[in-house]
Amino acid sequence: MTATLYCFGESGNAYKAALTMQVAGYPWTPRYVDFFGGETRTPEYRTLNPMGEVPVLVEGETVLSQSGVIQFHVAERTGTLLGKDADARREVLRWVLWDNHKLSGQAGTTRFLMNFLPEAKRPAGVIPYLQVRLKAAFKTLDTHLSGREWIVGDAPSLADTACCGYLYYPEPFGFDRGAWPAIDAWLDRIAALPGWKHPYELMPGSPADRA
Repeated sequence: MTATLYCFGESGNAYKAALTMQVAGYPWTPRYVDFFGGETRTPEYRTLNPMGEVPVLVEGETVLSQSGVIQFHVAERTGTLLGKDADARREVLRWVLWDNHKLSGQAGTTRFLMNFLPEAKRPAGVIPYLQVRLKAAFKTLDTHLSGREWIVGDAPSLADTACCGYLYYPEPFGFDRGAWPAIDAWLDRIAALPGWKHPYELMPGSPADRA
């Protein structure tokens, strides 16, 4: 059975789910969600996901939302990307939760404010505040990756496909790959994995489509 991922190219959270399926060799197809046209606020979409967010995975009678849940579903179904033992699996979960709270949660908000919200509507002081917090998150990740190839163990895991979610996007939000050499090398390793694609190639929808 081929899963359907409700997604759009600008969503880093959707990219985490899509990339996980790509790396795991999981059969899936994208279904474009017109986020900027208000689709996630429609009654029809709220029936699918009352949270009004992407991504959503539909697979037969199974409907899943939240990128981390979808990632773990794919990993459990394929037996990949979870770590080699219970300790590794707990460490993978730790980094997925860290990413949601410390990295992607702030990167996504900062990127949205800087690139997709009209300047007149940007709340004063919020972007610099978030960028300070992001710098701390980048430092944590870069330090952890120094001297190692992957976030957990000696192979790619959900920790990697989660934490990289926003770091391939070209829009400015305070991330400079050149300033973080260990992250930079790690992103190159992920991009060399079979199935990897840039988010704007993997999922439909990009700023150029709306220009």
